[in-house]
Amino acid sequence: MKYIYICLLICLIGFSACNKREDFEMIEPEVELPPATPGSADFSNFVALGSSFTAGFSDGALFSASQNFSLPNILSQQFQLVGGGSFTQPLTNDNLGGLALAGNRIPGFDPRLVFGGAGPVPLESVIGPVTVTTDIALNNPTGPFNNLGVPGAKSFHLLAPGYGNLGNLALGLANPYFVRMTGSTPDASVLDLAVAQSPSFFSLWIGSNDVLGYVITGGDGTDPITPVSGPPGVGFDQSYGALIATLTASGAGGVVANIPDLTKIPYLTTVPYNPVPLDAATATAVNGAYAPYNGGIQAALAALAGTGLFTEEEANARLISFEASATNAVVIEDESLTDLGAINPAFAGLPQIRQATAEDLIVLPASNFIGTLADPNNPLSVNGVAIPLEDKWVLLPSEQMEVTDAITVYNSTISGAASAAGLAIVDANNLLDQLVNSGLNSGDFTLTSDLVTGGAFSLDGVHLTSRGYALIANEFMMAIDATYGSNFEASGNLVDIGNYPTNFSPTLQ
Repeated sequence: MKYIYICLLICLIGFSACNKREDFEMIEPEVELPPATPGSADFSNFVALGSSFTAGFSDGALFSASQNFSLPNILSQQFQLVGGGSFTQPLTNDNLGGLALAGNRIPGFDPRLVFGGAGPVPLESVIGPVTVTTDIALNNPTGPFNNLGVPGAKSFHLLAPGYGNLGNLALGLANPYFVRMTGSTPDASVLDLAVAQSPSFFSLWIGSNDVLGYVITGGDGTDPITPVSGPPGVGFDQSYGALIATLTASGAGGVVANIPDLTKIPYLTTVPYNPVPLDAATATAVNGAYAPYNGGIQAALAALAGTGLFTEEEANARLISFEASATNAVVIEDESLTDLGAINPAFAGLPQIRQATAEDLIVLPASNFIGTLADPNNPLSVNGVAIPLEDKWVLLPSEQMEVTDAITVYNSTISGAASAAGLAIVDANNLLDQLVNSGLNSGDFTLTSDLVTGGAFSLDGVHLTSRGYALIANEFMMAIDATYGSNFEASGNLVDIGNYPTNFSPTLQ
């Protein structure tokens, strides 16, 4: 018994020794942060202009929950700590997404996407038919609105009168989302509605849609890239310059963001170029079907040898060959290939097709198209195998170059205009690079550009999740700190991105 007491006494002495001051010297005292200050910025009347990224678009739709987590709404809540005022948004009527006109759904404006267990699926495939209640003819909200983000808007659209006039919708001159905002001034432009509020501070993130339409249509020409040059309302340079000049004319401060390289978004990087599984028998049958085509390519090469009109390198790239494998490349149309029929009518029957390579970018919706039958009655009419993918499904290397060239020039314009006006600027292009290459860290989280699992991009592969918008909001605040001397970061008033969701339940109403 005495031995036990001695042991206890030794333990107590040891415990007491461990509580000496010197043993706690490694514990750093809590740092008292400075109070939040606005610096030279005046956040009392904040107005945000832009497109989908400003509106809070996510999962292929605009819905009230995503709007509440929109980039400018997150900013406005932090601005209120340093003199910011109220912030009004044109909230939709539900969390279903989609738009209606006089009780009828507007084609192309469908309910949101949800996670279906393996990937993105339409909401109605999970919960059944829904009634879209946000009706641009029956129940538009009342402004003025601080959030003037219009999904689908290009740079010149922000200057366009009548872009929110319901009467122009059938003419293709109006945007249903903006129709909800114009109220009693249907012909007012987005810029008009912003200036009418005499903003003390603004955000402008515009230009992505000037190239995005070209990207998501595979560069097929139906939605061309906005030209760099041209007067306001036509060319990007002067349209953007007019926006900045007008917004800053009365001394407002602001923050702008440039355009990320859209060839790196998951809409283009998720579907592999070689997703076709074939067994040996099927591969043999498909190769047999392509034998006449391959023979024609070889005949053309022989006939045009020495002319410089058709190279062996191109001929080899155009030969079609499948094997017993889970990773056969799809067959695609490529208008950049030599039109052999134009050179020699004898080869007019040879299409401009080839198998895709890792340099080709397949659009996300192709995941539900590749492998389907062009003719339900013909089991050999497999899209992407026997039937080449049309241009709209693939962004070719030459088309990717057009996109990146345009973005480079646009971003030069944005940088120059922001610097000249003394505005804060967010390098969204660099942020996307980080998401792609190493991930972006914030608090306990690392976000990447991977679809579904990365946390930054929503299920449509283009727009951000609410957590992604929160991450970007912090970048906006840090840029404002650097330009205007505010201290959102130093005062501990950046947002915790863990408080913002990466997905929404199908049952969210």
